[in-house]
Amino acid sequence: MENLDVTVLRALRDWRLAGRQAVLATVVRTWGSSPRPVGSIMALRDDGAVVGSVSGGCIEDDLIARYTQPGAADALPHGGPPQFAKYGVTADEAHRFGLPCGGTLEVLLEFNPDAASLQALVQALDAGRLMHRRVLLADGSVQLKPAAAPAELILDDQALINTFGPEYRMLIIGAGQMSEYLATMALFSGFAVTVCDPREEYRSSWSVPGAQVAATMPDDTVALFRPDARTCVIALTHDPKLDDLALLQALETPAFYIGAIGSRRNNEARRQRMIEHLGQTEHSLARLRGPIGIYIGSKTPPEIAVSIMAEVLAVKNGVTLPRDLDVAHVKDQQGLASPGSACQVRP
Repeated sequence: MENLDVTVLRALRDWRLAGRQAVLATVVRTWGSSPRPVGSIMALRDDGAVVGSVSGGCIEDDLIARYTQPGAADALPHGGPPQFAKYGVTADEAHRFGLPCGGTLEVLLEFNPDAASLQALVQALDAGRLMHRRVLLADGSVQLKPAAAPAELILDDQALINTFGPEYRMLIIGAGQMSEYLATMALFSGFAVTVCDPREEYRSSWSVPGAQVAATMPDDTVALFRPDARTCVIALTHDPKLDDLALLQALETPAFYIGAIGSRRNNEARRQRMIEHLGQTEHSLARLRGPIGIYIGSKTPPEIAVSIMAEVLAVKNGVTLPRDLDVAHVKDQQGLASPGSACQVRP
């Protein structure tokens, strides 16, 4: 399952290339509680088809009605410069549109975005490039520019600038049972998933559609994968011959999350092994996570995968987790083994 923004832009591009009229709606401001964050986008076709979301559904229903019923008093145009629409200003409107109490959001509506510009944007995203999309409010004209880093939406009196990036990626080392659970969760969270395992006996039973499977050695796979700031690398084999060099290769990249499963003892042994035999230091290993996951009392492979996915998403979203959720800290306090340390199932 690809990044939702890319899905929306791809659908909008296809509609416009086919000659259909359509609207691109972008959440540009929120006040109080809001069901969708600033920067969220939705595409609306002239027959009411929708891809993406700007709310829990009620605002979408209102926009559909206004766009598909030209004779209505508050009907939306099918052309012209962008317009703003604000929802949830009053308590009654908040209730009507399903917004949380006191929540207000404002969207920018672009009518019939240029198909060629959308095509260029989607091609850039498919090629793995991060892009700024600048929309002039006066006439809706669009400028595309490569971006050096992810950025928050910018709105001023003249233009809207939204940054779009390629989908987040997850590289999993090991094609065992734990990897299948984690890959499934990552896919429905919008990550592109690649699983690497040179062991044919593990690859042959892989059963998660949508994830790419590589047979190359993990360190070579990491090098070919070229992790960027939207990539996480997770080792799940418990085998130093497969995990260690791949993790070191990942630590030389800007990947936002790098970690390996295992108990506190196994993770400490891994660090000592890398320092004593692979020329590493505590400083060079500072970004290596382990034990991975947040503490939720996990005992089974699917629950351990949930805890790992939760930590990945927290790091991705810039959330600092309290120490009480740190696996190693909780286990130290309780004198327990870490998730996965005593797991007898395939990794």
